[in-house]
Amino acid sequence: GGHLESGDSDDVLYIGSEKRVVTLPGVRIPTRNNHGTGCTLSSAIASNLARGEDMETAVRNAKEYISQAIRAGAAYVIGQGHGPVHHFHRFFE
Repeated sequence: GGHLESGDSDDVLYIGSEKRVVTLPGVRIPTRNNHGTGCTLSSAIASNLARGEDMETAVRNAKEYISQAIRAGAAYVIGQGHGPVHHFHRFFE
């Protein structure tokens, strides 16, 4: 979802064991603060799986987490390039 130029940020998950495609809709958040989003997403998925979530739930929850982290860090102005997301946004709600 993140590299397309539409107003949406949809992702697609293929669950091979079930031969099933799941669409994960999302809204693009206008910001340059997207450094590390892929690493954060994959770490969140792995953590959710380690906690016992099934694949679809783990990916849905990870996408929600990174979306909230991007949204919470969108206004930060740090340095000249792509800035960080707000990994600890849940502690500041």
